[in-house]
Amino acid sequence: MSEPLFWLGLSIFLVAISLTAVLVVAIPALQELARAARSAEKLFDTLSRELPPTLDAIRTTGLEITELTDDVSEGVKSASGVVKQVDQSLNSAKQQAQNIQINTRSIFVGVKAAWKSFTRSKPAKRTSDRLLMNQKGTLKPRERESLRQYNRPKKSEQYRNQESYKDTADWESDDTQDWQEEE
Repeated sequence: MSEPLFWLGLSIFLVAISLTAVLVVAIPALQELARAARSAEKLFDTLSRELPPTLDAIRTTGLEITELTDDVSEGVKSASGVVKQVDQSLNSAKQQAQNIQINTRSIFVGVKAAWKSFTRSKPAKRTSDRLLMNQKGTLKPRERESLRQYNRPKKSEQYRNQESYKDTADWESDDTQDWQEEE
């Protein structure tokens, strides 16, 4: 330790050898870093050239998809309207068919009643069953009830062919109409 200059020189020599070793190892790493920087620069150039048209194409595609979606929605609404119109037309046709069926049935029943009335033989008027005008006012309630029962239709005829009591052609007597007009 007596020679400080020797130790100083030795230290500087060791530092120089260490720096040389670091430089020898760092040069290939720096070359690779430079290559990576050039590749990144090329990538950024390519992106700056290709990315805007790609983004425009994506935006245009998005707009077209939106337009197509709107067109499809309008088509679905239109089809829904057509289906509703067809449904209303079917309901209307069904109602008209029911009305025709009811009217046809009514006409048939009317023609049938007219035919029965036309072809029925007229019974001889029974003078004993009819009362004179001045005698009707003197009837007692029991006598009136017996006359009403006499003029009602027979039960066998009342329910025949599911025709109700409204079919006046099947009544036993025509006195009811005369009697009701005189009251």
